[in-house]
Amino acid sequence: MSNSGSAPRIAERRSQAGPGLPLASPLRELFAPLDQLLICGGDARLIRDPATSRNAYGCSPSPTPHIPSFSSCTATTISQRGYEAADSARLALMASALLHGLVDCFDARVEAMRDELRSLLGLGDSGAEVVFAASGTDAQLQALALTRALLGDELVTVVVGADQSGSGTVHTARGFHFGDRSTNDCSVARGAPIEGLGPVRSIALRLRGADGRLRTPASIDTEVLETVETLVARGARVLLEVMDCSKLGLQAPSDACADEIAARWPGRVQIVVDACQMRLGRRRIARCLARGDLVLITGSKFYAGPPFSGALLVPPRFAAAIETACPLAPGLGDYATRSDWPIRWTSLRETFAAAPNFGQWLRWEAALEDIRAYQAVPETFRRAALRLLGDGISRLIKASPALRLLPPQPRPAEADEFAAPTIFAFTCEPHGAPLSLAQCRAISATLQNDADAPCLIGQPVGWGGRADDQVAALRICISARHVVDAWTAHPGHAHEAIDNILDDAAAVIGRMTSLLTQPDFTAPAKDLHAL
Repeated sequence: MSNSGSAPRIAERRSQAGPGLPLASPLRELFAPLDQLLICGGDARLIRDPATSRNAYGCSPSPTPHIPSFSSCTATTISQRGYEAADSARLALMASALLHGLVDCFDARVEAMRDELRSLLGLGDSGAEVVFAASGTDAQLQALALTRALLGDELVTVVVGADQSGSGTVHTARGFHFGDRSTNDCSVARGAPIEGLGPVRSIALRLRGADGRLRTPASIDTEVLETVETLVARGARVLLEVMDCSKLGLQAPSDACADEIAARWPGRVQIVVDACQMRLGRRRIARCLARGDLVLITGSKFYAGPPFSGALLVPPRFAAAIETACPLAPGLGDYATRSDWPIRWTSLRETFAAAPNFGQWLRWEAALEDIRAYQAVPETFRRAALRLLGDGISRLIKASPALRLLPPQPRPAEADEFAAPTIFAFTCEPHGAPLSLAQCRAISATLQNDADAPCLIGQPVGWGGRADDQVAALRICISARHVVDAWTAHPGHAHEAIDNILDDAAAVIGRMTSLLTQPDFTAPAKDLHAL
């Protein structure tokens, strides 16, 4: 693959600050309003609705503490602490850039953030590397590009839990553009191959069968193992994307299955762990990296940083091989800039434009502040708060006659405090049968856009049937912000601390229950499948 010409092309495009900002020198861009900077350097998912000043997920680039938020499985509005951290970081960069030059100062700050994130995740001097990205979807493209560079072009991606992964995965798994605008504000064709990266053959393995029923862990393990074994026998190299925590809180395949695959086919199979929900502890992250996995993470799901902030964790032995690998796909320059990559990867970095991505950087500054705040809470309190909140939310959902809680899957021991569920999915069944995806979307949108008392819950997840009549579940989620706010209000007293949060959850569930009495929302949907 050749990267010739890609960096100048990207440098020219990045002379724009992004949607809503005028042409300017990079330093002048820093003087734009913080709210505008926070929605730059990403794709169309960050664009605000002029009528609400919020994006399609109901999130604002400035804090909205008055709006109850249980939507961390999808996206969360920036916290006050995160907003202040981003503003302070911007002012500090302005001051240092005037003295020492913008590009060098920006590069140094992003490298320092890499060290901070490693420390917060307990990786320290492990030798693991961090590649920053605008979102978990962008990080999937980075994982594919690195794997293809190391394993070669005869690559097949196998995505486990494809029916409960991000909507862009169907494209990124093939090396295709997943939207009409890229991170670097390039006009691209959704579903078209990224130069030098796609097309890649991809196989999607689902967590639910054709009848809509959730498959057993054993059957999923068998299918994953047989699929990989068949591909390797035919001479393919395999990128196996496993699901650490799906949209509905599920894991697949089992750790034993993934361990067997890693042991049987080193150098032929690269495991990529979709941990974008970040509902896993330090021990589990370390376990994945020790196995040699690439790990997709975000600061914008459980940790409730602003949308979107993604990263790819690279295991030590993989990181050491990068400098001798083939050049990456030139089309990746539509989605990444030089500072995204570790400073020790000199040759790789030189193929990308040096122009800073201020929006991505500031979103990560805010997310790091939220991660710091969570890690500063004593572990005993974190565990107690998550357990008590989970028990309380489960009880509230079960108490509503129109809602049916889906059973959560047990989590591995290495999940630490996340062994207890933090995603609570439920179907709406006012007539004894679950409502459709379209009906659940209408309920979610009504809650989000309520003029008097808006609130945010996780977007609906559908399965079975045709696109227009799928059964769907809505989600209420616990985030790190709930735990931090509880600790701040009542340090050391978890029971008292969660009362206000559960009051908010009860109000949200009460409003949903009220909506489910209205015919506009509850015309009976076809009872497609048992759950």
